[in-house]
Amino acid sequence: MSTQMSPGAETIEETRTTPSHGDGDHERFSHYVPKEKLVEAMVTGTPVVALCGKVWVPSRDPEKFPTCPECKEIWESMPPGKDKNND
Repeated sequence: MSTQMSPGAETIEETRTTPSHGDGDHERFSHYVPKEKLVEAMVTGTPVVALCGKVWVPSRDPEKFPTCPECKEIWESMPPGKDKNND
C-alpha cells in the first residue's frame, strides 16, 4: 500500500525514550536523574528513571562507576535551565 502526500505536507517524527528494565550495560554506569528524585528514591526505595530511560532503585555510590554515555549525551544536548544549574 502506498500513500501519496499532497504538496506542502510534512512528515513529523516523534522521539521517545523507552524505559529499560533489563540489566546489561546500564548496570555498569552511573545515570543522570533529577537530584530531588534521587534523594527521594534513596530514602524511600522507589524507582527512578534516568535520562536514557533506565529504571532502577538507586543503592550504590555513583562515583564508583563511569557515566552512562547516553545520559551524558542527552544532558549535554539540553538547553541551560534550572536543572542544569543555570537558574
